[in-house]
Amino acid sequence: MGSSHEPATGDGAAGAGRADAPLGSVGDGSERSADPEPTDAPDVPGGSCPTGPTDHAHAPTPWPTPWPTARVIAARAAEPLAPRTRALDEALGHTLAGRLTALTDLPSFDTSAMDGWAVAGPGPWRLPEGDDTGILAGCPDVAPLHDGEAVRIATGARVPPGATAVLRSEHGTVRPQGELYASRHLTQGQDIRPRGQECQSGDGLLAAGTFVTPAVLGLAAATGYDQLKVTPRPRAEVLVLGDELLREGLPHDGRIRDALGPMLGPWLRALGAEVGGIRRLGDDATALRAALEASDADLVLTTGGTAGGPVDHVHPTLRHLGAELLVDGVAVRPGHPMLLARLTPGRHLVGLPGNPLAAVAGLLTLAEPLLRALSGRAAPEPYRAVLGEDAPGHPTDTRLIPVAREGAGRVRPLRFHGPAMLRGLAAADALAVVPPGGTGRGREVELLCLPWAAQEGFPGGTR
Repeated sequence: MGSSHEPATGDGAAGAGRADAPLGSVGDGSERSADPEPTDAPDVPGGSCPTGPTDHAHAPTPWPTPWPTARVIAARAAEPLAPRTRALDEALGHTLAGRLTALTDLPSFDTSAMDGWAVAGPGPWRLPEGDDTGILAGCPDVAPLHDGEAVRIATGARVPPGATAVLRSEHGTVRPQGELYASRHLTQGQDIRPRGQECQSGDGLLAAGTFVTPAVLGLAAATGYDQLKVTPRPRAEVLVLGDELLREGLPHDGRIRDALGPMLGPWLRALGAEVGGIRRLGDDATALRAALEASDADLVLTTGGTAGGPVDHVHPTLRHLGAELLVDGVAVRPGHPMLLARLTPGRHLVGLPGNPLAAVAGLLTLAEPLLRALSGRAAPEPYRAVLGEDAPGHPTDTRLIPVAREGAGRVRPLRFHGPAMLRGLAAADALAVVPPGGTGRGREVELLCLPWAAQEGFPGGTR
């Protein structure tokens, strides 16, 4: 699997050689400036794949797409999937296809916010004889109160007409004569949730593109919805390429464990996709072409095979299929051999490098914005933090470095950041976007926050 390792002249296996190398040291790829790629790339490179006989010689793109531009291209590559109507218990994890509008007032009647007594006017108040239960939640008929009267009431019950406040149980005393006295001063409307306090019928509650969380389901149910019109989760499939990969056991005889197969499925789910399967094809051009022709997934991810080696079959296969290359190489380290192609209208392929951290860079650069577009979700606001240490960069390319949260609004670059390494990523809260040339301690950088790093100060999930 020739492109399972990025070329040694860039951020490839040679760049991963020293596991303990600090940022910017020999061995992490940051020093390789002998043959930098040009930086005046066109905004939208690429186009239709050339047709012709299969070969394994793929001329590298002379102008790799700048990293920010690649993200924009991926976000604009697809329209949202066709909306569907789903029952509430089937809508979780999808995206609202239209604005959620209140179907009723919330609450839909004046409601007691506490257990106690509904009272009318100033106290003391008379209680009805022989009524120890009072008004419970769900009671359909409630008799009105007159000044000087009170009745027991439960939290969530309808407040009777004429009531001026609710006296909490712990603030009232009932004397033997059946009179209720308050131990604290009551104000008008105290502990009554008035009708329409939260929203009124017709109010817009949530915008189209909102991710459907459990709280969204609760709000929809409270306002009267049984179903929601949603944009479904995109369907994704992962094709793992490479004869050298083992599915189990220890590495041996020049073969290595497949780290991407176990990782990419859960990661895609965290990014909002339905994962149809993880298939391991080896370095087989025929199997790759058959898999792509048979797939009906909205997004296919391949791992490795994106360079020009003798067993790198992704580019030749895309040419055979008449796919349209939207991004062919990105000016980012690690991960520059990544690509984005349109297989057919509505179906896309993201080709990831085979090195683990490089593959994650490709996933967050191209797959994440594409999945957002398919899901109809808006791009999140950029999140930035201050570097606690220097972050040397590549001379001409953007660099993505695992970082850990160090304190409020601060992050620390992690040491294990080579393209083939996962140790730094496993301890990371985000990837820092380091501009060409690097940046120093105390400077702000943009962060690509990891879906599961929803700590204080680190937004997470698929939003």
